[in-house]
Amino acid sequence: MIAMPEEFAQSTVDREGKAGTAWLAELPGIVEELLGRWGCVPDGEVMHGGVGVIVPVRRRAEESAVLKVSFPHPGNVHEPDAFVAWGGCGAVLLRERDDKRFAMLLERVQPSTLAEVEDGDEVVTVAGRLNRRLAIPAPPGLPRLREQADAWEEQLCKDAEELPHALPRQVLAAAVATVRELGRAQPDTLIHGDLHARNILRAGREPWLAVDPKGYVGDPAYDGGTLLKSRALTLLEADDLRKAVHRVLDVFAEAAELDRERVERWAQFHAVQAAFWGRRHGFRIARSGPRLDWLTEFADRLAELLTERS
Repeated sequence: MIAMPEEFAQSTVDREGKAGTAWLAELPGIVEELLGRWGCVPDGEVMHGGVGVIVPVRRRAEESAVLKVSFPHPGNVHEPDAFVAWGGCGAVLLRERDDKRFAMLLERVQPSTLAEVEDGDEVVTVAGRLNRRLAIPAPPGLPRLREQADAWEEQLCKDAEELPHALPRQVLAAAVATVRELGRAQPDTLIHGDLHARNILRAGREPWLAVDPKGYVGDPAYDGGTLLKSRALTLLEADDLRKAVHRVLDVFAEAAELDRERVERWAQFHAVQAAFWGRRHGFRIARSGPRLDWLTEFADRLAELLTERS
């Protein structure tokens, strides 16, 4: 049986509780069953992401791949559907799938991510170009972001009322306006849904390929906000935050061939969401304490800065 990484096991139990413990107990057997069914043998150290394990494998000797098995979660349901739609154009190839097990056999790429690139403009340019390539007419059956608009607005208003915060009224109003004006009238375009540098890996077939999509259907500019949010720690080091933030938006919009204002408005919406999310749940890298307070205050500052031009 393959041993699961301890860090992954602990984070799964911390996040999912008894359900996570039960799934972890079954996971080695699930992996072994899938390896046998798909004719694969392990070919490297077991890795992991936030919600799944990744086992490097070989099949038919010459074919290298990875077996990915994720914790059953609604957010992972449409990942294989997105890979099928893209057919390897800008994203890794899907070779096999078992939706009941939340498992896939995927093209193997390098473990090096775009996040390791030091040139910020290159990071954003690569992400923007991939965003453009992945934005294709969506197949039926995938979740439409416009269907989340009512819930977004309701949650924003609920958070503003229930949580202690210092966000000015116009900041919340700008986020709500984005939901009403952009959120309810989104195109039937397939987007990644969680596009950031750690979800873009070096490859051989193409220089960079996307992984871990949500398979959402909506406005490609939505992922500009996802990318900016993921650049927070880098932005914190900037001498001029305003200049650094708008540089990210400018470069991404140009590379993705998107309307600059739409990208900025979605980025402001994401920042307000993050400010409230941090207060309710904490962040992956800080669940409590001074670091959480620091990150939450930064999300506030980012939301206000983006509102000035929204």
